[in-house]
Amino acid sequence: MSSISPSALQNLDPESRKEMMQFIEAEQSKSKVQSSIHSFTDMCFKKCNKDKPLTSPTLDSKEEQCLVNCLNRFLDTNIKVVESLQGK
Repeated sequence: MSSISPSALQNLDPESRKEMMQFIEAEQSKSKVQSSIHSFTDMCFKKCNKDKPLTSPTLDSKEEQCLVNCLNRFLDTNIKVVESLQGK
């Protein structure tokens, strides 16, 4: 993703500058979410398919349940961390 120079932002009117900054922040947030998804997908897939060759385009029931549990633990942990940081 290319960056926008501060001087280019300064050339915009205040409303356009605000919109551009909101757009950039939204895109950065999307990028962080995508990165997290790739990270835990990789982590959970490796955990649930250790040393097992891929022989089928579908998951068996044990693999699927392992992935669901792994993802749920990851999400529950992240929710607890966010709640702690927010002081709940």
